[in-house]
Amino acid sequence: MSTALLIIDVQQALCEGEYATLDAQGVIARINAISTQARAQGVPVIVVQHEEHQAPMQHGSPGWQLPETLSVSAQDIYVRKTTPDSFNKTDLQAQLEARGITRLITCGMQSDFCVDTTVRQALSRGYDVVLVKDGHTSVDNGVLTARKIIDHHNVTFANMTSFGPRIKVLPAAEVRF
Repeated sequence: MSTALLIIDVQQALCEGEYATLDAQGVIARINAISTQARAQGVPVIVVQHEEHQAPMQHGSPGWQLPETLSVSAQDIYVRKTTPDSFNKTDLQAQLEARGITRLITCGMQSDFCVDTTVRQALSRGYDVVLVKDGHTSVDNGVLTARKIIDHHNVTFANMTSFGPRIKVLPAAEVRF
């Protein structure tokens, strides 16, 4: 099984200020540990960046940039997207197919939008998925706290059986390539 690490929307606007996600720097530290392990083992690392036509995530704006604390490499694959689905209107599927990828380790920001949508889309496209339990985060939404959103997604995906045994939810320390 060929694996890739998918880092979704870890961008400056979601790390500080008005749209800061819960424990952004802790999540980034765990993602960095996983991405370092992936690169050392020759596993492709795919960095997805969301963009909008206005602030705070307008392409090229300070909020759109990757945070300095996120470890990236020139060898990483970079994908730009405009919807919560990392596959929609992007070359992600082609990038994965070109490398024979069948398994995605997923992590990132906005658990209830881009992480959720991308995980479900990956499952519907036949990929095995590992969601990094402590490697995704969100913001309070007026109904639920970020902590509850994160916990809800971890429990929902851990108990999702309709796609078969193709999804696991694991803490960063247990992720293996």
